[in-house]
Amino acid sequence: MTAGPSYPDMLREELGGYVDDLALTDMQKRFLRGRWLDQVAWMEGKAAQAQKRYYRLRLATVIGAVLVPALVSLQTLDADLERAAQVLSVLVSLVVAVSAAIEQFFDFGGRWQHYRRTVEQLKTEGWSFMQLSGRYAEVATHAAAYGTFADRVEHIIQSDVEVFVTEVVGKDEGDKPG
Repeated sequence: MTAGPSYPDMLREELGGYVDDLALTDMQKRFLRGRWLDQVAWMEGKAAQAQKRYYRLRLATVIGAVLVPALVSLQTLDADLERAAQVLSVLVSLVVAVSAAIEQFFDFGGRWQHYRRTVEQLKTEGWSFMQLSGRYAEVATHAAAYGTFADRVEHIIQSDVEVFVTEVVGKDEGDKPG
């Protein structure tokens, strides 16, 4: 059984078709694909990856945290069960601690939210540009709106980098002794 194309690949293909249909120069279309569309597809993939990691680690933490008290309560039944319950309690506790530590260190939840927020901003800006709506509603053609769109995309990407460095990655830096 082969997996179909990923969502970022499908998005790249669909939105790339829309880009092809716009009345823009070849260079402008290359920008749309190379800067805007590649960022949209890349961030979609990163958001999905971070979400999966976050859910897996959180699920391991939650399930393990629920199991430990049950395993501890089994230690009062009989000697054989008590030893097995003690070993399992230690192992499950380690899984909980490691899962929580990994999620805390890499902040997959924060990364997921960050990528999701940025990719939605880029997609919204792209849809507004393609439909000549929102900030582009008063512009007659895509060619006339292109400069504003290119500037907005760069602004979103720059803001993304600043937020990622200061809030997602940089928050651990503030915890370190100086």
